[in-house]
Amino acid sequence: MTEACLSAALLGHATHPDAHMALALAAAQLESQRAGRPGFQARLGLLYLTEAYAGQAEALLDEIRQRWPGLQLAGTVGVGIAASGVEYWDEPALALLLLDLPTDQFRVFSGRHPLEGDTPWTALVHADPSTPDLSELVGELAERTGSGQLFGGVASARNRAVQLANGVFAGGLSGVAFSPAVDLVSRMTQGCQPIGPTRTVTAAERNLVLTLDEQPALLFLLKDLGMRLSEPDPLMQRLRSVLAGLTDAGDADRARGGQFGVDTRVRHLVGLDPTRQAVAIADWVEPGQQLAFCQRDVEMARRDLVRICAEIRDELAGDEESGLPPRRPVGALYISCTGRGGGHFGGPSAELQIVRHALGDVPLVGFFAAGEIAGRHLVSYTGVLTVFAVPDEGQAG
Repeated sequence: MTEACLSAALLGHATHPDAHMALALAAAQLESQRAGRPGFQARLGLLYLTEAYAGQAEALLDEIRQRWPGLQLAGTVGVGIAASGVEYWDEPALALLLLDLPTDQFRVFSGRHPLEGDTPWTALVHADPSTPDLSELVGELAERTGSGQLFGGVASARNRAVQLANGVFAGGLSGVAFSPAVDLVSRMTQGCQPIGPTRTVTAAERNLVLTLDEQPALLFLLKDLGMRLSEPDPLMQRLRSVLAGLTDAGDADRARGGQFGVDTRVRHLVGLDPTRQAVAIADWVEPGQQLAFCQRDVEMARRDLVRICAEIRDELAGDEESGLPPRRPVGALYISCTGRGGGHFGGPSAELQIVRHALGDVPLVGFFAAGEIAGRHLVSYTGVLTVFAVPDEGQAG
């Protein structure tokens, strides 16, 4: 018999030089919230740690199991972590979201306990940055889900990039697979603005883009920048802020407003080849793919972040004509790029304040990743926002 559906999420977060004291402070917040929900049973926890606590991850998991017996746990480490409206950067901190999600609606997986049996609908994925062929592994895992869509991120750490999945692991992938019964709404926000049109890759060798639309790739880059090779110093200065948006053949490269879509991966430029008039990027390139040169844009990133929050709210509001009932968010996960956080949005915790203001006061955890996972791709300079929703009985009917 299927258990009742998810009804609530509780959030605790804290910073303290001692990891167990931080957990005690977060636990006090969680227990205070649970007192107002007498039927709440913590079954799934999403835990994010800053690197200062990585060496104590095993001890923290043991203490969490003692505090909440039967709780299954997933998470990872970041140089920065997030909670509702708050960012913790380069300081000892943790954030824990507890969900009363029925145990038959999710599975925690890792290299020790791989996904087997029924096909999940989607999955939260954490990854080790040193894993070989990580992009291919993400794509293969997406193909094993019913939706073909994943969300998550790559652990970010200067030393120990651990993953948490009912244990502490290094290497490969881990996370939580969800059944179709779990109501999840996920969106990705881009942090880069195209500076020229999208063109088709017509010749390439490994990571070297030789021609776009049958013309030398370097000529198009210079054209988009309005610069010349004869001015090497200003050109090299300008190139430090230029990237490339790469989209597979057949996928849509742009979303509403002209921003990159969910299938576009932003990659660094890693070199120029003036002799062959080619451009090298930090990814393998194939003819038929689409490419647009771009740059990071803070104001566009703010607007796009607000946009995805509005889209999620609109989707949860339902549609009477289509017979879609209203739902309400009960918890959220936000995974952003390390290149977006901190002061990039204008001040401490600015990015998470934008999310809180635009989405509402929803319990939220997350971290700043060394690469984000959205759809079936490993991406960069993005934010991936996922909301757990339940029927809004107060507005139904």
